[in-house]
Amino acid sequence: MNSRNIDIGRIARALNRKHAVPQTSDFDLNAGNPPPAKPLRSAAVLVPLIPRASGLNLILTKRAAALKHHPGQVAFPGGKIEPEDTTPQTAALREAQEEIGLPPEMATPIGGLPRHATGTGFLVHPFVAEINPQFHPEPDPNEVAEVFEVPLSHVLQPDNFRVQGRVWQGQMRYYFTVPYGPYYIWGATARMLRMFAQLMENSDENNG
Repeated sequence: MNSRNIDIGRIARALNRKHAVPQTSDFDLNAGNPPPAKPLRSAAVLVPLIPRASGLNLILTKRAAALKHHPGQVAFPGGKIEPEDTTPQTAALREAQEEIGLPPEMATPIGGLPRHATGTGFLVHPFVAEINPQFHPEPDPNEVAEVFEVPLSHVLQPDNFRVQGRVWQGQMRYYFTVPYGPYYIWGATARMLRMFAQLMENSDENNG
C-alpha cells in the first residue's frame, strides 16, 4: 500500500464501517485456548497518525521495562479508563498526554477501531487521531522508554504481517507480528494494526 495513497478522508471512510469487522482478541489465533472467563477492565489507546513529507506515519512507543503490564513491548499510547474519564476517547487522549506529552488540542479525532480483548484482562478501545505535525514527543521515562514513527503504509499492508508462536503458561500461543527495522511489533498492538489493515482493505473493496 503506497503511503501517498492513504489520506485522512480514506481512513475516516473506513472507520465509519468499523462494525463490518468484528471485535478482536489476543486469542483469535488460538481456538483451542479460549480467553479466561473473567470480567475485562476497560482501557483505551490512541492510534496517532502524523503527516510527514512522505505520507502519514504512525507514532508508537516502547514501554518502560519496569511497568507491570507488557514491559518493554511496542505499544500505542494508552492505559486504563479511570472514573474521571468521561469517555474512552477522553481516556486515550489523557494517557497520550501523560505518556508522550501530546496536548489534546494537537490531536484531531478521526474515529474508533473495533475493540480488542487482551490476554492480560483488558478490553481496549482504540481511537485514531491526526496529530499536528508540529508535535514533538516528551515521553514520561517512568512509562515510556522510546517514542518512534513507522510509515502507516507499512502496517496497513497485510503482506507485512506474520504469525509466530511461543509457549505461554504451558501452552503454545500464536500471535501476529509486523516488524519494522529494529522494532518488533507483536501481540495486542500488532493484532489491532492487522484489524486496521483489514478494515482499510474491506473499505477499498466495497468502494471499488
